[in-house]
Amino acid sequence: MIYFDNAATTFKKPKEVIDAINYALLNYTNSGRGAYRAALDSGRMVYETRVKLAAFFGSNDPSKVIFTSNATEALNITLFGLLHAKDHVISTVTEHNSVLRPLYKLESSKGVSIDFVGIDECGRLKYDEFEKYIHPNTKAIVVNHISNVSGEIADIEYVGKVAKKHNIYLIVDASQSAGSIDIDMTKLGIDILCFTGHKSLFGPGGTGGIVINGDILLDTFKVGGSGVQSFNKCQPSEYPTRLEAGTLNIMGIAGLLAGIEFINKVGKENIRKKEMRLIKRFYEGIKDIEGIKFYFDTDSLECEPENIRHGSIVSFNLGKIPSADLADCLGEDYDIAIRAGAHCAPLIHEAFNTKKDGIARFSFSYFNTEDEVDETIKAIKEIASSFS
Repeated sequence: MIYFDNAATTFKKPKEVIDAINYALLNYTNSGRGAYRAALDSGRMVYETRVKLAAFFGSNDPSKVIFTSNATEALNITLFGLLHAKDHVISTVTEHNSVLRPLYKLESSKGVSIDFVGIDECGRLKYDEFEKYIHPNTKAIVVNHISNVSGEIADIEYVGKVAKKHNIYLIVDASQSAGSIDIDMTKLGIDILCFTGHKSLFGPGGTGGIVINGDILLDTFKVGGSGVQSFNKCQPSEYPTRLEAGTLNIMGIAGLLAGIEFINKVGKENIRKKEMRLIKRFYEGIKDIEGIKFYFDTDSLECEPENIRHGSIVSFNLGKIPSADLADCLGEDYDIAIRAGAHCAPLIHEAFNTKKDGIARFSFSYFNTEDEVDETIKAIKEIASSFS
């Protein structure tokens, strides 16, 4: 199988990740639940992962790296823990439902008000709208770093300056960017970063987290066992146990640590350069197909790969072929895996006018090859020809 659905999850993982999970299964037990060797070794591994994640994202306090099961849980914990009755929040039409649905629930249950920054025809955010939507009760801006539909990269540094100017929090959904592009929370002005482990960090499913950069107190999302303060009727107030009730996913965290170490060894710049070479090769091979319509700023790919400012995603529709039919043809006839449809991001499809047929998304990874790209270009041309 040729796999181009890496924006959903990276299918091919580094061998180091697989080895780390196997080692954890054989050698680790619960972290923070005992004084014997397996528990202590597990605790050391968990702490090392917090330290490396904090450094990886340009934060300065490993105790404020909170492990979750995925980015959706991280965003729920953050949004429900930060926003209260009558608060106002600014988000964007590019958001995933992991942001939209918590916001809608907060709107209906607590009276939180929301404004959404729009996009232009290429999927670029209308940055002038951020300040336009700020009110006296605005508490936070929530924005995804890379759109999982278009691949457009948000100018987080600009948004961070707006947030700082008005003394409001900046929450970033880094589901598509964590591990793919460099993130320095302090430099960019990010207060809270939510990430998943199973995409560009090359970790296993069931991993993710929150990184809090500053003195921000989130309400507890769930309560229960913590391994400490067992006679306290309340969840411990200190991070990270404040937000980590129950047993951690030790095997998943071990795999996540190995993924981070793999990226650090290969180098984020080297990984990104390869991915940008692949998407440029892919774009150049299909851009002249009759009837093709792209859903991103194609000018961003008209430069050398090392200068491309775009996510590892190429999204388009092919003439009158519904995206689902294109995906089916590629999967059934060529064994090429892509993603079609709405991608859990309804507002961007309203903006693109693609609610009916969705969009075909091809998402690339460091482990894809030029041969796979060339085979896929050939397949798309054959499909386009057969539908003409």
